[in-house]
Amino acid sequence: MSAWADLLDQINVFPVADEDTGRNLRISLAPLRQNTGNRRGIADRLLAAATGNSGNIAAAFFSGFLAAAPEAGFAEAARCGRDRAWKAVADPRPGTMLSVFDALAETETTAPEAMIGNMKHAVGATAETLPAMRRACVVDAGALGIYLFFEAFLAQTVGASIRLHPVTETFSGRLTVADGFFSDPTPRYCVDTVIRTDGATSDPIGAFSDLGKSLVVLPGTGEVKIHLHTDRRRQVRKRLESMGSVLFWSEEEITGGLQKAGQRPSPASVHVMTDAAGSISRAEARRLGMSLLDSYLVFDDRTAPETLVAPETLYQSMRKGRKVTTAQASNFERHQCYQSALSRHRRVLYLCVGSVYTGNFQAASEWKRLHDRQDRFTVVDSGAASGRLAVAAMAAARMAAEVKEPQAVVEFARWAAEQSREYLFLDRLKYLAAGGRLSKTKGFFGDLLGKKPVITPTAEGAIKAGIVSDAKDQLAFALDRLEDEFGRHAAGRILLQHSDNERWVSEEVKPAVASCFDRAKIQLAPLSLTSGAHMGPGTWGVAFLPEAAAFEPNRAGGQS
Repeated sequence: MSAWADLLDQINVFPVADEDTGRNLRISLAPLRQNTGNRRGIADRLLAAATGNSGNIAAAFFSGFLAAAPEAGFAEAARCGRDRAWKAVADPRPGTMLSVFDALAETETTAPEAMIGNMKHAVGATAETLPAMRRACVVDAGALGIYLFFEAFLAQTVGASIRLHPVTETFSGRLTVADGFFSDPTPRYCVDTVIRTDGATSDPIGAFSDLGKSLVVLPGTGEVKIHLHTDRRRQVRKRLESMGSVLFWSEEEITGGLQKAGQRPSPASVHVMTDAAGSISRAEARRLGMSLLDSYLVFDDRTAPETLVAPETLYQSMRKGRKVTTAQASNFERHQCYQSALSRHRRVLYLCVGSVYTGNFQAASEWKRLHDRQDRFTVVDSGAASGRLAVAAMAAARMAAEVKEPQAVVEFARWAAEQSREYLFLDRLKYLAAGGRLSKTKGFFGDLLGKKPVITPTAEGAIKAGIVSDAKDQLAFALDRLEDEFGRHAAGRILLQHSDNERWVSEEVKPAVASCFDRAKIQLAPLSLTSGAHMGPGTWGVAFLPEAAAFEPNRAGGQS
């Protein structure tokens, strides 16, 4: 499902067209990656993680699914999940993921092929059930997300006897929102909250039914999780506070409205895909028409895709001394990402994080050898990570939108990866030591002496570029290297990255860089959380790339 999440976002039109169904399902179902064997614990984490309309309904289903007795079997678990999901929604509608839960629960046989067939029929029918989907000419995004999850789940359970078909084939003609689509008026805010009430209620839906639209209520042990859409968020909170203790509150403004045809990125000569280990946000990737392959963060008893974790959450946890590790996507998820991209684009260029840092290049190269008979998938080892990878990949995406010849874009991407440079400024050595990238003794004495290391990622790994004493020296070091390697009058691009120090980078570093390099295009971005997890709070970085005019075709080397 994660591999197709951006497609789910693109066709998300119900109950509001806010392009977040894929995102919300990824966040909400992330606890299913933690195979602890404790069903109750996983169910509790699902309820805590659930976000958005689709995520809360899916969490209701899986909490019921997991609550079924292990000996009951899959069909009974599916019925328990289905019943709980329907009961959680104040205004349940056929033609949504609820219909897919019905298809799972009502299949007369437990044969995986039959269950997948029933789900396929249910998803296809959603395109004609609700007015929003009929106007948009698409299937329901949440229903498709659940189909993707269980199709793969059942295929993996029974082995290789079931072949996974790209959903672009399975639901051809129902995965692009019609240009004339208009969304219904929607409330302004999406609210997710948890309250502790004084006592249990026999009708949890009825108790909160007048609070807003798209109401989903998930009763827990002494707590109630509530999702709704409203224009009156302050009044809603006040009302809930009168009913019990508000333990958690999250509100997001509903931006509403899918991109119209004229606002969508123009089809590129080659679609650029890269790793989220580069400092590129989901929003920036969408703006440039790129796709990202996530790594995962493991901390605070949770596992989550790095682009869907709030940076402040990660860095606060690290400052409290809690353990943080990273994990790569599974080969299955990687392969689905490649297939997803190739099924929607004529040519795909995958600019990988350097092979010295992860196994992504090797995994993609092997998949290409076995599956890319038409040579539509080009894999390039960037030799880079974090900001170096970001400036190269973003430059390649901009080039792909302007140049019609795919091979020219590939050559440019290799050149950009070779020419990009980066310096990362760490506040403390102890995080590198904790992650096994530096001996704990060196980390301790480095911090004791108050020294701040400067490192630069290369194709051979991250190497030490210098040692400075304080933030003032860090900035001076960055300006000196930019002048030596970039040039004061260069018109290229400079990417400034921050961890939990955005204000300092924005108010101190950026103006200093802008005053010295007035022709450069300067961009501010969060440091990739893969990098942040290894280097810690207080880290910042500068990455840079010469202007594209310096590129000479057919002279780019590199490895692919």
